[in-house]
Parts: sequence; C-alpha cells; structure tokens
Amino acid sequence: MKYNRIPLVAGNWKMYKTPAEAKQFARLLREKAQGLGGVEVIVCPPFPALPAVATELAGSRIGWGAQNMHWAPEGAYTGEVSGPMLQALGCRYVILGHSERRRHFGETDEQIRQKLEAALTYGLRPIFCLGEDLSIREAGGAEAFCRRQLQAGLSGLGTINPADLVVAYEPVWAIGTGKTATPADAVAVIKALREELADLQNEAVAGQVRFLYGGSVKPELIGSFMQEEEIDGVLVGGASLNVDSFTAIIRGAAEVRGQRD
Repeated sequence: MKYNRIPLVAGNWKMYKTPAEAKQFARLLREKAQGLGGVEVIVCPPFPALPAVATELAGSRIGWGAQNMHWAPEGAYTGEVSGPMLQALGCRYVILGHSERRRHFGETDEQIRQKLEAALTYGLRPIFCLGEDLSIREAGGAEAFCRRQLQAGLSGLGTINPADLVVAYEPVWAIGTGKTATPADAVAVIKALREELADLQNEAVAGQVRFLYGGSVKPELIGSFMQEEEIDGVLVGGASLNVDSFTAIIRGAAEVRGQRD
C-alpha cells in the first residue's frame, strides 16, 4: 500500500527572537510562502513570542507550535508551561525530546514519554525527536539506539492515531555542527524506525506516521532529502531563523512534492 503522507517543514527557533522580531518574521513568512502548496509549514517560537506569532499567522496556512511542555496540566512547577496553556494559544504541535533538552536539562526517556502522553491527551501533535551521538554512529549502533528511544517514548501509550504523531530523526552529531547526515544515512535509520513502529503499533500506523530529518538542514540540501520516499519533511534549526532561507527550504520541499503528485 502506498501512503500519501503530506510533507511537513517545521522551524525550531530555539531561544531566538523577541515577540516583536517574531511578529515581523511571521508577517514576512506569510507573504513569501504564498502559493507554495503541497507542504505543511509550522514554526515553533520561544514561549514569549507565541501570542504574537499566533496573531500574525491566524487565518493563514502556516501553523505554530511550542518547543517543550510539562506533562502535568497544572501545578507547582515554576517556569514550566502546560499542554492546556499551549492549546489555548492555538498550538498544533509541540517539539518533545530534543537532544538539547536531553543534554542541557537532563530530560530522561521516561519524562519524555510522560510529555508525549500529555501532548496527545491535550490535543497537541508531538514532534518526537530522537537520534544518536557520534560515538554510537561510529560504533555502528545508530539504528538499534534509535529503536530503543522510540520504544521508550511510546511505551504504554496505546494505539496512536498516525495523524497525531510526528517523529524527527535528528542525529546529535549533526545538530548545530555544520555536519549533515546523508540522505542514505537518514533513510536507513528511518526505515528501521518504521519497522519498530510497526512492531509497537501496527503496519498501518507505521505507514502513515510522518518521519522528518533534522540536523543542519540548509536550502541547498532540501531536494536530496525530500526525494527520498521515507523522509516526510524536515525539522529546521538555524536556517529557520532567516525568512529567505526558510522560504527556500519550503519552496524546495514543495517542488519535490509536486514532482511526486
């Protein structure tokens, strides 16, 4: 069976852009991305900029999401943000399990699993990030490591609606380093992850869930990744902070998608 998975281009702004800067960016992106069909586009600004972005993108085809959330709906968790709060801001997506959260803030597989469960409960679509570091890659353990991360994140969640989950393969050694995995590297891991998802859920879910590549994604590379049937889009970091480079990535994805249709 051939599944028609709509490509997704997501921008992770990390800890960049004030509300004013984010509002201006969203306005320009809305203008520049007009006419680029066949691809879903979202941006994930820092928490303080979410209301400004939501206002600017309201009524457009571009969505917005958050970069993190807590698993509890409310509580004494100073500095945290809950799913219902994000839902109230119109967020469609939330990035969870990013390697920077794991590395800098000590997030564990179990905490990420709880966040994934909460996101699904509160009507948010998680972009579940996973990936190996360079030592694991060089030892030949990338696929097995990523399979274990997928298992840990989805453990106990029951049957998942494939439209509600996105998995982003982000090799840690390629994030913010200027190094990029080849399309073949990404495809090998994503194929292994689809097989694992079929075991955890079923073949239909595995065939419909979208898998993204992330890790130093640039406009000149988008075509080679999007030509691969297994890769359903990209999670873009640094290049999403410049409206022209981000638009070029969206355009590249849209052009390849048009060739497939």
